[in-house]
Amino acid sequence: MPKVTANDLVEHFNLEVLAGEDEVHRAITTSDISRPGIEMAGFFTYYPAKRLQLFGRTELSFFQQLTNDEKQERMEKLCTYDTPGIIISRGLSAPKELIESAEKTGVPIMRSDVTTTRLSSQLTNYLEAKLAKATAVHGVLVDIYGIGVLLTGASGVGKSETALDLVRRGHRLVADDSVEIRQQHGNTLVGRPPELIQHLLEIRGLGIIDVMTLFGAGAVRPFKRIALTIHLELWDENKAYDRLGIEEATMKIIDTEIPKYTIPVRPGRNLAVIVEVAAMNFRLKRMGINTAQQFSDKLTDVIEEGDREEF
Repeated sequence: MPKVTANDLVEHFNLEVLAGEDEVHRAITTSDISRPGIEMAGFFTYYPAKRLQLFGRTELSFFQQLTNDEKQERMEKLCTYDTPGIIISRGLSAPKELIESAEKTGVPIMRSDVTTTRLSSQLTNYLEAKLAKATAVHGVLVDIYGIGVLLTGASGVGKSETALDLVRRGHRLVADDSVEIRQQHGNTLVGRPPELIQHLLEIRGLGIIDVMTLFGAGAVRPFKRIALTIHLELWDENKAYDRLGIEEATMKIIDTEIPKYTIPVRPGRNLAVIVEVAAMNFRLKRMGINTAQQFSDKLTDVIEEGDREEF
């Protein structure tokens, strides 16, 4: 499972640690962030203790209006052993009651000079990316006309060779052999290469080549949203392949279904052109132009008109 700690936030956002330095490796398990305004008013019934807590000018201004006993009580309830950390924005001063309570339970108290709203957005985006569900898929990811196409298939079927031909045609390689995929923002799949094999492509008989060195920086991408998967398989004479394109198959990756095409491979077929056209046709469908469906509708109209003439 992906893991983020308060120390990761300190390093990434250059935060100042005010208290709880010994507990900065406490795990953050959710990307949700809480601004404990209602807790400052004394309502802790639904206090989300396992969330990162963010204090802004509003919360701290209200806190200063409380009595000394209320201040101590609220901070003690706020700093639990489950709380992964508390961040103060705008470079504001931390109340001494907060520091004292945090030291008792080991809650890391951090401070940033960034405004509250912007800091909240940055923290949420960072945590969602780091805590997103992830998996690894054997395949090749290529950016074709802005469409992230994941090529899958058995080893040796020609995925890398097809990707090389696509790069020569002006498209961009994201990952070869292994694609690390994260599910972000609900159902968005983002693929990227493992750091060790970034920009590399393996061609049987030739070896490993560096695509960026050979074709330039414009031939690669560090990551890409996956919109379409194309499965390459050796041609099976006994299998009936889709010839119209009306039936739409899907492939499930993590919790997301994405469209899937199955393309049979045999000598004489230009896979790079076929994959390129598949990406363009998928783009047309997203724009509302479905050629296969239009042909089917016209064919139905012709048949119905012929039936009417017979009667």
